[in-house]
Amino acid sequence: MIESALSVDTGDITMETFVDGVGPDVLLVHGFPHTRLLWSRVADRLIQRRRVIAPDLRGTGGSTRAADGYDADSLSTDLGLLLDRLGSTSTDIVAIDAGVPPAFLLALREPDRVRRLVLMESTLGVLPGAEDFFRAGPPWWFGFHQVPGLAEVVLEGHEDDYLDFFYRTGTFDGSGIDAEVRDAFVASYSGRESLRCAFEIYRAMPQTAAQIADAVAGARLRVPTLAIGAQPVGDALHRQLTPIADDLRGALVPKRGHIIPLDQPDALVTLLDQFLD
Repeated sequence: MIESALSVDTGDITMETFVDGVGPDVLLVHGFPHTRLLWSRVADRLIQRRRVIAPDLRGTGGSTRAADGYDADSLSTDLGLLLDRLGSTSTDIVAIDAGVPPAFLLALREPDRVRRLVLMESTLGVLPGAEDFFRAGPPWWFGFHQVPGLAEVVLEGHEDDYLDFFYRTGTFDGSGIDAEVRDAFVASYSGRESLRCAFEIYRAMPQTAAQIADAVAGARLRVPTLAIGAQPVGDALHRQLTPIADDLRGALVPKRGHIIPLDQPDALVTLLDQFLD
């Protein structure tokens, strides 16, 4: 477990952040419904040769439950300020799910700061390439989460039942995740305000999509990038990145669930060691 953490004041919010290890920096960015503990099964191995920086994103874990700022641009700014506070001028970034859009924008806009970029199991706005993934429409929970004020009222008091759906379906065999990590995740997302913060990322999706479209209209992704797919996103992200990335590699993790860092940490560490070294 990577429970120990620093409270890092970025000026706007406080981000609870695990920092440990010696070597080149690697920033680990979680998604929904996770916290920094998503990386608990890979961080111990990464810190042998790297300084691992694993924050709780705005509104999650031990970080500030902010009123707004859940679009990708704002979350990317949070990450940049966090790196500034920690004295990081050069870092690799590994991101998954809802952490992918802000990580992508940071690498696109600050290529001299980001050495290598690893993106997993997400799509990037409405960029071409993910049509097959969205053929039947977006996942059902996108719309549920996007209705202002609805999901947090409906789910308050039933957080564990709801979140367990994502933890079960996020593993390939449906067995769910480690009980200790699961309980910590549920505690982080319990209560109306914590739920609201989580769903604000979905409510900001139109804004995030516009930010991504504007960003790629004026720049290419110059940072060497690895797109990792599993179930259900597959190679959709790789296809979105292909027209806009200068140095792109792809990897599909067969028979693996969406929550790759917890479902198949060994496979992930192998891919990271091969790409980041």
